[in-house]
Amino acid sequence: MAITLQVQGMTCGHCKMAVTNALKNLDGVRNVEVHLQEGTVDVDYDETKVSVEKLKEAIEEQGYEVK
Repeated sequence: MAITLQVQGMTCGHCKMAVTNALKNLDGVRNVEVHLQEGTVDVDYDETKVSVEKLKEAIEEQGYEVK
């Protein structure tokens, strides 16, 4: 399954790595691509192992707001 999340507050390489690492640490996440300019995060994941809510929580725990 693939989803694009709108994420506010990402501005730099550190932001990109924080979000990428938080998501990749979740069981079931296969790929993460952060687009700083657009304020989006593309996530490829196994919906039988991780929910969209868990993806959002992982990003929010890093201090960013998911729309």
